[in-house]
Amino acid sequence: MAGGQSPRQKMINLMYLVFIAMLALNMSKEVLSAFGLLNNKIEKANTETTARNAAFMEGLNTKASDEPAQYAAVYAKAQEIETVSNELDSYLTTLKSNAIKDIEDPTDYEVMDKPDHYNNLFFTGENYKPEGQEFIDKMNEYRTEMMAILSDTAVAKKVAGVEDLKKSIDNNFSTSPETNRDGKEVEWLNYHYEGFPLIASLTKLTQLQADVKTAKSEVLSKMLSGQQAAALSFSNYSTIMDVEKSAYYSGETFNGAILLGRTDASTVPQEVNLTLDGRELTEDQYSVQGGRVVLNVGAGSPGDHKIEGTLVYGEGGEKVEVPVRTGFATISKPNSAVIAADKMNVVYRGVVNPMTISIPGIPDNKVSASGAGLSKASGSKYNMTPGTGREVTITASGTLPDGQKISTNSVFRIKDIPRPTGAIRGETGDGGPVRMQRQGLEIASVSAKLEDFDFDLNLQVTGFSFKVSGQPTIVVSGTKLNGAAQAALRRAKRGDVVQIIDINAKIAGNSGYKLKKISPVIIELTN
Repeated sequence: MAGGQSPRQKMINLMYLVFIAMLALNMSKEVLSAFGLLNNKIEKANTETTARNAAFMEGLNTKASDEPAQYAAVYAKAQEIETVSNELDSYLTTLKSNAIKDIEDPTDYEVMDKPDHYNNLFFTGENYKPEGQEFIDKMNEYRTEMMAILSDTAVAKKVAGVEDLKKSIDNNFSTSPETNRDGKEVEWLNYHYEGFPLIASLTKLTQLQADVKTAKSEVLSKMLSGQQAAALSFSNYSTIMDVEKSAYYSGETFNGAILLGRTDASTVPQEVNLTLDGRELTEDQYSVQGGRVVLNVGAGSPGDHKIEGTLVYGEGGEKVEVPVRTGFATISKPNSAVIAADKMNVVYRGVVNPMTISIPGIPDNKVSASGAGLSKASGSKYNMTPGTGREVTITASGTLPDGQKISTNSVFRIKDIPRPTGAIRGETGDGGPVRMQRQGLEIASVSAKLEDFDFDLNLQVTGFSFKVSGQPTIVVSGTKLNGAAQAALRRAKRGDVVQIIDINAKIAGNSGYKLKKISPVIIELTN
């Protein structure tokens, strides 16, 4: 026998030597029965392998349906392998069934001692009949197509030991000439099927079928395991920080956990069913990128927001729901710095004092404030209307993301509205007399002002007293001189000083507040 042959080929060569020896000794019926039993045993194993391969293809079909991005390409290659393998297997089955169709009892192996069937089918003299050449062509076609599939770059990357598989297929299905015991080269078909008893040839054909099914099983299983290994590769994962809350405070212990999450594009959910604060997300509010569901939604108003629902994946032909329970917190975006004068915590009695009350890191809807005269407007905006007393305490309370409550007190001084200044024709005189013509004073209006005050209050004058030197004081109702006051004004001389005193006024919309005494207006007549 030729050196460097595979163990399988050596076994076949040894079997041929036994055949030749038995033929020379007028092979016994027991040997023929032994080969029949061997043929049955191989056929039984082939049936089991066929069932395993069918179950494998069914499972792979399910995986391709569940996760097409990951397994569709593998399933397509598996179908190519199945087609090529089934073609040769069916051809070999036909060769076997035609050989025994005229035998009354196919289990009577002792009558299968003649080589006539395959000698007459394959050979004519030293040449091949068309059926003999077809057998060789079928073997070559199978070997070539399987080698092409295994040489495909996409398959080669997923099959471990692909070169060993290619070598095995090349050896088991080679139709190259063989070297006989005399050291002479003999054509493959002649070497294996010329002059052998029928049962021996049938057994060899059954063994070829076993080789086809085994090769198919090995390639398919290694393709799947290679794809699964690629899918489970750590290159398809990224790190994720799992935290109990969205913010931590100084002095707390950070207890976040780092874990792995799949990010490969093959892990794509079949369905995305998510809600944000109970509202269903539409398809334009998320996208699937590299196995991740990326949200595209507004952060919303300050406060905690919940994302809930399910991601649906395919597994084993069924839908598997993965629950989603997460969320995020939105806080008001700062647009200014907070600068406080520690000695100037003041609110004014008689007016509505606007205030902003917030706690950094806590949404406004988690903050509450209380104090005498304090009311909430919206968000972090409040109004303070102090009552009696000299101080008011405002308490701000909030709930941290971990549920801890905090509370802070601030004391504000209460001050009265400062003393208004009287004015005529809008002029106060800045501490000196207002110079006016007699005719202008007769029609001018008396008013009151709060100069350099932080609140723009509308003061309404209700009356005043008019005094001309040497004449009785006249009480006026309203904002302009009445008849008596005008008569007194006409008796005054050029250069005289007249006074508007005891000015009475009230705050528009708050007549209950009593203003301090309003300073008088001094007027010097210019004519």
